[in-house]
Amino acid sequence: MNHEQSRSLYDRALSVLAGGVNSSVRATQPYPVFVERGDGGHVIDADGNRYVDYVMGYGPLLLGHDVPERVQAAVQQRTAEGPMYGAPTEVEVELAEFVTRHVPSVEMLRFVNSGTEATVSAVRLARATTGRDKIVVMQGGYHGAQESTLVEGEGDHTAPSSPGIPDSFAEHTLTLPFNDEQAARELFEEHGDEIAAVLTEPILGNYGIVHPVEGYHETLRELCDDYGSLLIFDEVITGFRVGGLQCAQGKFGVEPDLTTFAKIVGGGFPVGAVGGRSELIEQFTPAGDVFQSGTFSGHPVSMAAGLETLRFAAENDVYDHVNELGDELRSGLSDIVADQAPEYTVVGTDSMFKVIFTRDSGGARGDEDDHCEAGCRQRPECPRYDACPKNAADVKNAETQRWVRLFRQQMKDQGVLLPANQFESQFVSYAHTEEDIEETLEAYKEAL
Repeated sequence: MNHEQSRSLYDRALSVLAGGVNSSVRATQPYPVFVERGDGGHVIDADGNRYVDYVMGYGPLLLGHDVPERVQAAVQQRTAEGPMYGAPTEVEVELAEFVTRHVPSVEMLRFVNSGTEATVSAVRLARATTGRDKIVVMQGGYHGAQESTLVEGEGDHTAPSSPGIPDSFAEHTLTLPFNDEQAARELFEEHGDEIAAVLTEPILGNYGIVHPVEGYHETLRELCDDYGSLLIFDEVITGFRVGGLQCAQGKFGVEPDLTTFAKIVGGGFPVGAVGGRSELIEQFTPAGDVFQSGTFSGHPVSMAAGLETLRFAAENDVYDHVNELGDELRSGLSDIVADQAPEYTVVGTDSMFKVIFTRDSGGARGDEDDHCEAGCRQRPECPRYDACPKNAADVKNAETQRWVRLFRQQMKDQGVLLPANQFESQFVSYAHTEEDIEETLEAYKEAL
């Protein structure tokens, strides 16, 4: 493949953009693919190379790049009627009504402009309503570029993970290893009366894809109830992808107090939202005293795109299609890994998937009975259970450099575009086909 245009564009970008990109995860080695346009489940780069795309905008594109005519029409209509108004519109009410009808824990919403803004607002709301300052996050969990969650360390021994964040922010953030129930109980025993909220992704989606062990979220729910803390699910990635219209909380049967959304709820346009029980959301100004505001919040184009995307998903076979393709892809990858790299782990659920380059096979081989055939489910009876990643540290200990420097490049050379690193999720869309899955599996066979 020729990449001269992407290389040239990157050279220009380095002169005017920090690191040549506008989001850190786009800075791939040796230089990023500059995309010219999307086509169904594919993208075409500036050099005319065509790739099966599993980045899917890092998650928002449930329907793929060729959105249905009704979604296009809604976006075009809103754009033609005027860019924005600084006043409410009917479409934001309609999208809120749709979400509250389908997501079990959500009675009321506040729309914002990004996943980061949603988690910032949710943390502020939790602190205000509980009168407490400390929050708990999972080690390696990602909740946007905000000061309260950009921390590293263990338990109450935390520090900022980025320059520019005062130590005083980290002092109020406690960390837990994902899937460690005992650590959660011990942390609450020591700090429970100070904890405003536990903030977690239902499935770790920015550190590989790590499924919860059975009972973990129920334990968090129980601890929050016992100590008067709020449970916040960050469904920025999983919202309206895992568990369909009920989201991951519906799939797992655990109701949080607050939920943050972004990505799919905007149909590919900038968006974020905080949802939850009415008595909590009504604490935002002007109904309550917790300040929250934004010039572009509830932008009519984003609202229209999100509403028509979700309506299309509800009225068609979108979730059946993407989940079936996801199962087929993960099952095929499991067979390939068992044959060629038995120490690696296939992860994911519904339309999310990944191969984590773990280092321990756990003694399992492809002919073992009762293994997870379509992605790790953290089942104790699985022969690979002890070797499968349980938390972010397990994923971090995988062969990350091999994934980035060798594997991803080989996949790109075979016409399959994957995210920048081993930690970001990969996504199947409604526009992907059986032929795309077959092509992808053949590429994995070659690259592994």
